[in-house]
Amino acid sequence: MVMGLHPQYLSSFWKTQYLLLCMDGPLPYHKRHYIAIMAAARHRCSYLVGLHMREFLQVGGSPAWLQGLHCAPQKLRNLNEINKLLAHRPWLITKEHIEVRADAASTDPPQDTQTDLRGPLLCAQPPRFNPFRAERGSGMGRGDLPLAGLWALLRPGQDSWSLAELVQALVLLTHYHSLASFVFGCGIRPEGEQDLGSSCWAPSPHSNSSPASGDSMGDSGGTDAMQEVEVLMARMKLLQENQLEEEGVTQEEMATRFELEKTESLLVPSSSILDPSLQSNIRCFLEDPEFGYKDFTRRGEQAPPTFRAQDYTWEDHGYSLINRLYPDVGQLLDEKFQVVYNLTYNTIAMHCGVDTSVLRRAIWNYVHCVFGIRYDDYDYGEVNQLLERNLKVYIKTVACYPERTTKQIYAQFWRHFKHSEKVHINLLLLEARMQAALLYALRAVTRYMT
Repeated sequence: MVMGLHPQYLSSFWKTQYLLLCMDGPLPYHKRHYIAIMAAARHRCSYLVGLHMREFLQVGGSPAWLQGLHCAPQKLRNLNEINKLLAHRPWLITKEHIEVRADAASTDPPQDTQTDLRGPLLCAQPPRFNPFRAERGSGMGRGDLPLAGLWALLRPGQDSWSLAELVQALVLLTHYHSLASFVFGCGIRPEGEQDLGSSCWAPSPHSNSSPASGDSMGDSGGTDAMQEVEVLMARMKLLQENQLEEEGVTQEEMATRFELEKTESLLVPSSSILDPSLQSNIRCFLEDPEFGYKDFTRRGEQAPPTFRAQDYTWEDHGYSLINRLYPDVGQLLDEKFQVVYNLTYNTIAMHCGVDTSVLRRAIWNYVHCVFGIRYDDYDYGEVNQLLERNLKVYIKTVACYPERTTKQIYAQFWRHFKHSEKVHINLLLLEARMQAALLYALRAVTRYMT
């Protein structure tokens, strides 16, 4: 198992996965697996779709539902819009999407509902330690775009959702969107698609952990790869020294650097994301398959407002909301975020005793940047210094267009790094992407409740 290269994280991941799918919760077990199918299908992830189709049947799900989304109950179909936005453009989610429509009458049998917990968000939980950011700032975020009201997820009726059910669904959707990124990022494939007995991509040609392969970039490739490592080491050391000297950067300059980084994130060219050869067992769970990630800094288009991370934090808002409506999962998610963010072996390629904190922070914040989230206290100039272009292309592809990930872009970045270090990158991508989407979704729920 690829995650097994990082046992500490794997333990935290499995605890969360088990709670989401197997422990008591607002949603029946078969619906949890169906939501996982819906989420994975948005990214054409046949590995996860096939896995949860089998699990869905094993827990008593109706085979008829697997004929496609049109055969599922209306209550689940009502999740389609928010599933689509969470997967590709979470900044568009507003509280109106939490009131999703029920224009068409449903012919499905009545669904179990729970009491609407509409009301002020009162939290008895202590503030959560946040290793990612300081807490300051005010203002509204980028989810304020006016969209047509889509009534009925929480509206009284047989197809409505309780807040507790909806929060569990939101966690499942973001979990499986992000897990699809990890699957594609590591090249994990279903058994029938594996070649030469390999279930994932091999290490890079010049990695210390593997011999050179046919993908070698020539005699100079190993030398260039080693130089990349040394350049990165020197830049990390310089940044850490500058931080110790507390060199001042104004808030205006930080904001400018963030906007510059957003613009420079236009590294992955847009193209049609509808695969004409899309497998039928995935296509049937998709509505509006052409809908995908869209850069919010394209010229000639009005960009949504930036989500300022200090205005809606995981530790003060998201964590407490989830724990109120879906007990225990907030604690496990919090643990998982912190484990992956702080995970280090103090090594880089062939070097030992290295403080990698500035690099991990740059990767995490770059993922949030491509989803429009800004930290007022972070200097985005660090991203440009630490993340070379091939790594940025890889990060944005895996986070935003995971189905487009190729072996080539995996091999082109960090060519002299260990395979386990590249897997670590994918774990950071998984969790940073999940937290970003959750913040948008939970902020919309909070606004609906207040």
